[in-house]
Amino acid sequence: MDAAELLTRVAAELALFAGIGFLLFAINDLAVDIIYFYRRAWRSARIYSRYPRAFASQLVSPGKPGFMAILVPAWDEAAVISSMLKATLKRIEHSNYRIFVGYYRNDPATAAAIASVVDERIEPVSVEADGPTTKADCLNYLYDALIAHELTTGQATKAVVLHDAEDVVHPLELSLFDRLIDRAGVIQLPVLPLIDPGSNWISGHYCDEFAEAHAKEMVVREAVGASIPLAGVGCAIAREPLARLAAMHEGRPFVGGSMTEDYELGLRVGALGLKTMFVRIPATPGDRSIVASRGHFPSSLSVAVRQKARWLGGIALAGWDRLGWRGGLGERWMRMRDRRGPLAAVLLLSAYGAAFLWSQVWLAEALGAPVQARLDPTLVTLLLINAWLLAWRIFMRACFTTSAYGLGQGLMSIPRMVVGNVIAVLAAGRAISIHLGGGAKRWDKTTHIFPTGLSA
Repeated sequence: MDAAELLTRVAAELALFAGIGFLLFAINDLAVDIIYFYRRAWRSARIYSRYPRAFASQLVSPGKPGFMAILVPAWDEAAVISSMLKATLKRIEHSNYRIFVGYYRNDPATAAAIASVVDERIEPVSVEADGPTTKADCLNYLYDALIAHELTTGQATKAVVLHDAEDVVHPLELSLFDRLIDRAGVIQLPVLPLIDPGSNWISGHYCDEFAEAHAKEMVVREAVGASIPLAGVGCAIAREPLARLAAMHEGRPFVGGSMTEDYELGLRVGALGLKTMFVRIPATPGDRSIVASRGHFPSSLSVAVRQKARWLGGIALAGWDRLGWRGGLGERWMRMRDRRGPLAAVLLLSAYGAAFLWSQVWLAEALGAPVQARLDPTLVTLLLINAWLLAWRIFMRACFTTSAYGLGQGLMSIPRMVVGNVIAVLAAGRAISIHLGGGAKRWDKTTHIFPTGLSA
């Protein structure tokens, strides 16, 4: 067997492996699409035809507003935390809340930035350890501070809200949580990354992924009876289930060793038999905007890879070990989708490798080398089917991005899928390496920025 024939066979095997894997993934994704559009049509015919659409501004809680505790863990956030706190205090329309901000004893810059915002609704909480530990560990310190506040004031907390130090909090968020939290153990709002004009490719691909995931995937999860995982921002946990989780884990409701404690928390509350809710609701009549959590995402390749490696390792690898495969069919299906990242990376590598090898064979043939590059008819059929399914996937991504960000970003989402694939492959390699090395032991955070127009 000469080198050309060997390359041809290797390329064919890689293409067949990737093609079968992509076909199974595509069928899986198509099932999600079908459920989403069926549910949307059913709601239009059976609900919206009989009842007016709800708006967050019209959902007013009866009686006195419930007390909401916002937990903001912070490590090395001196650049953004004061701006975030000022903007949050200025924007929130709810009248009964307190922001618990965690900082580490060896991070005086962040402590000083927090102290610069003088307001009785802000409670700085020192983590009596050298940071960074883990984000979950910091949240557990904030939970202890909340308990102390409840004991001192005698005020019962209605819900605990999670946010990061760079988040733009929607003005109606707390009022919406106050109105709806009695119906569920946890509530997750959509996350809509902000457009970064200086990073249309790296930062922009987050916009595409969240636009589709938080308009379709989360809706389908709820429809099939699966628990809603929390994104760590724009989410609320009812006080009682959080206390139950704390009682089950020595007073620590957040898994201290987890890099994706937010994701796990939503599933753990669902495992208690409580409803988990994803709420996507317009803010006001005549306004297309929705109540959502916004913020800037990583703008460089290395930082994006680090962040996604943390997500991938926590959900697909460490999360598999801790959470297993519990629940009904819908729950297991969604956990399988959550954990397919490493396999998807292997399939992408195989597909790109096959494409590269075939290009070399075809180039050699075009230059007159005695090589014959012929594809097996079965493989050709498989590739054609996958091509049509890929076209549909691209169309779906562009539609959801357009809906959230406009036509220009929708068109850019098409080539950005390649960027997302590259980041996914690199992140999978990093996640597997960290997992095999014993797992992450500390907060592998990324550098954040806050929109300057909202800092005042």
